[in-house]
Amino acid sequence: MLYVDIPTASELSQLVAERGEALVSIYLDTTPETQHIDAARTRLKQLSNDAVAQLEKAGRAKRSIWPIEEQLNDLMDDNEFWRLQADSLAIFVTGDTLRTYRLPNQLTEMVQVADRFHLKPLLRAVSMPQHAFILALAENEVRVVELLGDQPAQELRVPDLPKDAASVAGTATVNTRSYSGRQGGSEGQKHHLRQYCRKVDAALRGLLSGRSEPLILAATDPLLSMYRSINSYPHLAGYAIETSPVRIPAHELGVRAREIMDKLNAETIAEFAGLYSARENEGRATTQVTRIARAATFGAVDTLLVDMDAVVHGTVDEETGEITFHDDASAASYGVIDEIAGRVLATGGNVLAVRSTDIPQGAELAAVLRFAI
Repeated sequence: MLYVDIPTASELSQLVAERGEALVSIYLDTTPETQHIDAARTRLKQLSNDAVAQLEKAGRAKRSIWPIEEQLNDLMDDNEFWRLQADSLAIFVTGDTLRTYRLPNQLTEMVQVADRFHLKPLLRAVSMPQHAFILALAENEVRVVELLGDQPAQELRVPDLPKDAASVAGTATVNTRSYSGRQGGSEGQKHHLRQYCRKVDAALRGLLSGRSEPLILAATDPLLSMYRSINSYPHLAGYAIETSPVRIPAHELGVRAREIMDKLNAETIAEFAGLYSARENEGRATTQVTRIARAATFGAVDTLLVDMDAVVHGTVDEETGEITFHDDASAASYGVIDEIAGRVLATGGNVLAVRSTDIPQGAELAAVLRFAI
């Protein structure tokens, strides 16, 4: 089983705003297979040593390095923590705190030391859905399946989820010909199925409250249309697996749902491309790093696409947005693209971390602006 804790919007905002003399960001390959996790623990030790070396090279005081080293060593020794992992692990350490996020997608392994956290790799998990829920809905059964990254989808236990439509109606079947008022025939059947959908929707509220992952329906009409009309979750996907989910195993539903996720992500990127093209003629779209840094500093960026694997070393002036480029990584610099993304998030903009092929003109980042600058 994959154990995931993706940061919420407020948690991400806190990470973006964090500043200090010595902040360490580590991204590490992990595995949900506990018997193979020791390799990740060993690799974390090596990355921790790299972080300490960077801090020492930058002249950081021993008293600021020791607490970081101690927290990382404690994490390496925590057997219970390593027992439950996903595909990647993000670790953010200061002298006072250590925060971890288990992620469902593979990220490039790295260690970064600066006066702020390196967050761009984390944005992929937050901005482009890798995580979804599938509602497999039929008259005689209902299941909820979780899709996480590239792992096989797995069925979830959801409290108060009804067994089937008949159990909600309190009858042997909802396809009865007998009448009690309008409760019979086709009208009675529709009434019972809507009742069933409302019960399912109510049961899902506890699971989905506060979440933003897509919910993908696997159903056929009339339940497909009925559930859409009753659903209260704002992130119900527009696409559905339009087939009866009965006897389709969870991993097969996951394969079909992943195709829908790819469509949703592709639509998001296509929408940006269309908007970028329209705004470029108005002077409100650009791929120039220096211009985007200035726009982000003044809160002018509405939507930003960033290459999730690109790293540009340097610093960005807090007041003007002017970039000073550095040739190599060091504790005296940080990821410029990462910093730009943080400023966009801090001013209410949207950030999408994508592959380089998804960015206009093959650039490292592209921005649509709220106003020309």
